[in-house]
Amino acid sequence: MSGSGFAYTNLFARSLPAPALRFAGYPKYNFIGGHNDPTLIPVDGLIAAATAALRKEGPKLAMYTAAQGAQGYLGLREFVKSKARRRGIDCSTDDILITAGSGQGIDLVNAVLLEPGDTVILEEFSYQGAINKLKRDGQKIVAAPLDEDGIKVDALGEILGRLKRDGTTPKYIYTIPTVQNPTGSIMPLARRRQLIAVAQEYGVPIFEDECYADLIWGGREVPPALYSLDPQHVVHIGSFSKTLAPALRLGYAIADWDFMSRMIACRSDSGCGALEQMVVAEYFSQHFGEHVDELSETLKGKLDTMVEALEREFGTAVEPWIPKGGIFLWMKLPDQVDIMKLVQPAAAAGIALNPGPEWSVEAAPARSRLRLCFALASKEEIRAGVAEFARVCYEQTGIPVRSANVQRARAGE
Repeated sequence: MSGSGFAYTNLFARSLPAPALRFAGYPKYNFIGGHNDPTLIPVDGLIAAATAALRKEGPKLAMYTAAQGAQGYLGLREFVKSKARRRGIDCSTDDILITAGSGQGIDLVNAVLLEPGDTVILEEFSYQGAINKLKRDGQKIVAAPLDEDGIKVDALGEILGRLKRDGTTPKYIYTIPTVQNPTGSIMPLARRRQLIAVAQEYGVPIFEDECYADLIWGGREVPPALYSLDPQHVVHIGSFSKTLAPALRLGYAIADWDFMSRMIACRSDSGCGALEQMVVAEYFSQHFGEHVDELSETLKGKLDTMVEALEREFGTAVEPWIPKGGIFLWMKLPDQVDIMKLVQPAAAAGIALNPGPEWSVEAAPARSRLRLCFALASKEEIRAGVAEFARVCYEQTGIPVRSANVQRARAGE
């Protein structure tokens, strides 16, 4: 074949992304991605749920979508409907679409609303997947500032006013109001109402991502979802990846029928795996509350361990944004640190981390920031991995000075 002169590369689309790397396994200290605690996958419970689901619904697997239609398995939509009430959402199963993770939800919302060159507003630090999809498809992204309570509505209003004067109406405002990714903030109710009021004033819909909203520490009261405050103006997505298992690839979208019907029409697959939907519906309809409570308690313990390790190894050289839930810790090193220059040295030491510029609409504000996932690693791995990262950081930048003293003490110097 190689001697024929034929090469696929001559036919590749001009917009094709760079080639993917071969998977070579995970590093020793894996602090990236949306992985979760492997000790809390309820294996026995899922086995029982799979057995029960197959006995009840197994023959339906002979038909596409298990004869449930394009919106997904009815039993799972019924569970989402009941779960949504915890977020103040009153919806029907017709308002719910089961997706292949929240990523497909983002793809479908974009497919309904966007054409190349459209303008959208994102929080200045946001989900990398959402940023990359928009940049890849040629959208114009405008960054809205954040503080400890989420998107700053006054600044957002100024942005919308400026865009309106320029003749531009953004297609949506994408926000993660409940356990923001990557900062971990939770938007207060008053600000949620202000956000909706500003969006209504300028005629811009809100795209609400609540992937982490079920993972909140210690029974904290959480304001209702934006969708519950204005169902006509908000599209809502969520996920089971963070509350159960990322590998299941199940999420959901909630929207009014006018929008939902267009999302369904844009879908190009034959639906999510029906068996996975049956199993999740069976298990979570009986065990959701207890499972999420145990998982949240475990994650909070790991977060505390990571914060303690960072304080011990970096001292005041690191500024963490302590999250109010979820699985990530967002932090800032001194301004002179370029985190992108630490990625490869850290990888050589067996450490995988998410550099801040990849989670920022504009790279410069996140130059010295990074995101660490504390869910997958054990507490012992968190302590050891943070210590190793401090060593790498000191060797490459001279920061933190305290880390050098710690390393000498460990070496017996």
